[in-house]
Amino acid sequence: MASYVAPAGEFTRDTNYINTRITADGRDGYPVEPGRYRLIVARACPWANRAIIVRRLLGLEGALSIGFCGPTHDKRSWTFDLDPGGVDPVLKIPRLQDAYFKRFPDYPKGITVPAIVDVPSGAVVTNDFAQMTLDLSTEWTAYHRDGAPQLYPEPLRAEIDEVSKRVYTEINNGVYRCGLAKSQAAYAEAFHKLFAALDELEHRLGRQRWLVGGRFTEADLRLFPTLLRFDTVYYVLFKCNLRRLADYHNLSNYLREIYQMPGVAETVDFDLIKLGYYGGMRHINPNGILPLGPELDLSAPHDRARFVVT
Repeated sequence: MASYVAPAGEFTRDTNYINTRITADGRDGYPVEPGRYRLIVARACPWANRAIIVRRLLGLEGALSIGFCGPTHDKRSWTFDLDPGGVDPVLKIPRLQDAYFKRFPDYPKGITVPAIVDVPSGAVVTNDFAQMTLDLSTEWTAYHRDGAPQLYPEPLRAEIDEVSKRVYTEINNGVYRCGLAKSQAAYAEAFHKLFAALDELEHRLGRQRWLVGGRFTEADLRLFPTLLRFDTVYYVLFKCNLRRLADYHNLSNYLREIYQMPGVAETVDFDLIKLGYYGGMRHINPNGILPLGPELDLSAPHDRARFVVT
């Protein structure tokens, strides 16, 4: 996670990612080619979780291979400690930083997931997580499964972008601005913005089934990983404790509906999520003690079918 803390104590994320794109026409030098690239993720990471879900929903498993880092990382890099010998079986590297340095020998920023690596050269192509999933939806269409959802339909893109911006600023990144703040004032500001945004979405989802246009889109995918981790991680570890997600009727039912969509639950591993946060963030959980709760039943029935699908 590339970030810094401003003098007033605000956590600020460095959003200058490697913005090379993999496109159908190859205009950045990396054309879409089945089998050429490898998506590197970690199940603990919410940004990577989104990429895993998009790949699964679009049916890109046969075109884009996937590699899993362990739930924690050191100051240098995410590592492949889940694989035999601690080496990715395709890229043949022990650390994701090796792929970054292959392309940028003096890469000065944090080594982040998700990242897509060009297998033949062993070099990272992009770690721009926001653009990455949009491109999987719009540039990889030749390899989508039959019946794949349109997650970024052109008529809705302006509204998806608008909603996604608020979701990112106040919620996705907002929980980090609470948990990693270095002053009471910075924490309080982020805290109030976070819950104001959650309250707003609770009302919105009381009127409609999905965030945009009456259909499941990229906007919903951007919200889901944060909601998924909220009661397990952010409520406790990041002090986002005004209300649990379970206390929101519409948001909690909405979370369960997405979790129960075919293929989504298999992308979720709460043990690795806990390890990634409570075990990996020793600066805010020095002893690395993992919580035994909460008990969550995301397979319980939801009431979202009360809305007519358009």
